[in-house]
Amino acid sequence: MKKDNNVCIRVDRDGEQIERCKTKMEEIDTSASDFAKILSLAGNEVRMKILLLLQAEERLCVCDLSEILGMKIPAVSQHLRKLKDGDLVQTERAGTTIFYSLTEEAKPILQVLFRFIAVEVV
Repeated sequence: MKKDNNVCIRVDRDGEQIERCKTKMEEIDTSASDFAKILSLAGNEVRMKILLLLQAEERLCVCDLSEILGMKIPAVSQHLRKLKDGDLVQTERAGTTIFYSLTEEAKPILQVLFRFIAVEVV
């Protein structure tokens, strides 16, 4: 019989507590994973600035963001692609211009994160 190396060997180990916590982790596994992905994407300074700008202005094109951030369009486009792949931003075409905006699902989560930044985002 193989010994499980992931078992607490404390004398006063609380097996019920451990099982309760395991169950809780199983219940929140998907939510925790989704939230970790959002934090990972928003954890980049440029992407955080893009998200803040989109929250404040509702929609911007890559050219706007490039000018505001003082970055080359291809660099901004790469960040936008990651945000779009992570379902934090969406696109809308108006003629030949593609505008970016926050997804409805991302807005409430990001609003919570924005509270920790010393700028008022409306």
